[in-house]
Amino acid sequence: MLAPSRILRATPAQAGGGRDRWSLVEEARESIAAGSKSFAAASALFDPDTRERVWLLYAWCRRCDDLADGQDHGRPIEDHAPADELDAARRLRAIRLLTERAFEGLPTADPAFDAFGLVARECGLTREMAEDVIMGFELDAAGWRPRTEADLARYCYHVAGAVGVMMAVVMGVPKDDEATLDRACDLGIAFQLANIARDIAEDDAADRCYLPVEWLVEQDIEPGQLMKPHHRPELAEMAAQLVTLMERHEAAAKPGTRHLPLRSRWAVLAAARIYGEIGREVRARGTAAWDRRVVIGRREKLGHVIVALFEALRNRPPVPETMPVWNRGDILIDVRMAGPIAEPPMDPLPDE
Repeated sequence: MLAPSRILRATPAQAGGGRDRWSLVEEARESIAAGSKSFAAASALFDPDTRERVWLLYAWCRRCDDLADGQDHGRPIEDHAPADELDAARRLRAIRLLTERAFEGLPTADPAFDAFGLVARECGLTREMAEDVIMGFELDAAGWRPRTEADLARYCYHVAGAVGVMMAVVMGVPKDDEATLDRACDLGIAFQLANIARDIAEDDAADRCYLPVEWLVEQDIEPGQLMKPHHRPELAEMAAQLVTLMERHEAAAKPGTRHLPLRSRWAVLAAARIYGEIGREVRARGTAAWDRRVVIGRREKLGHVIVALFEALRNRPPVPETMPVWNRGDILIDVRMAGPIAEPPMDPLPDE
């Protein structure tokens, strides 16, 4: 009889879990096309190599988000019951296990995680970077709500600022260039603040709220009454506060683009202008901001892309006089001190 060691062989570690790179890139391209038309359009401004790596990273972010929420490209799955606390914890554990396998170069049976393993190996993304992003999904799964502006900054860091850091590394920023990574974090936070301002009504319908509790208390808004018509003036005021914070992070982020290659600088500046316009349109609409969803039309987007090209060619972004109150260093200190969210007890997952 042959010895078992001659029959069973360990799975070899390979970037991308052994999948063909072209197929992973193509799956990632389809993911971004289905999940975010705006991001897909903006990615066309990158050079081909960077564009593919941005797609690979996006595919992982999108897949983690969908797994955490039980969705498909950000849309609810038909006849899918909302996840309870235990189910959500198991989903997060699965995300962490699959991500770890991707880092090890082992097959995950999921193209998005294999894609992440590939881009992580090519660009030097770290486990700590990935965990910072996963903690954002954990906050949402736990139904976490910010009590203070500092909490809001922490949330925005996890769900967008940490992604900005990873995107910067994908664009070629060295991992020890902390100043540029800080600016990339600022841009991600600015994007998320614009999203929060625009999506207040949608989040409220999903029983989520990312406005700090202390703001709601200051405005005398009763629990569950956020979207009532008589609170629209207060809501518009808080949205304006969000946009003011967004503009500070937006302005702080732009000097960091000086160190990016031209096409990456162009893409980032175009995205900054488009997301900034979303926030400013919410503020301009005032109490009517949530009567219909704020969108930026194709003509307006094209205008921002053209202006961003001239900004990228000139490459002299102004340095703001006032930096944001919350910066990446302070947020990371708070994150490390707070530690992970406690998970409820669960049965162990089957062995791999």
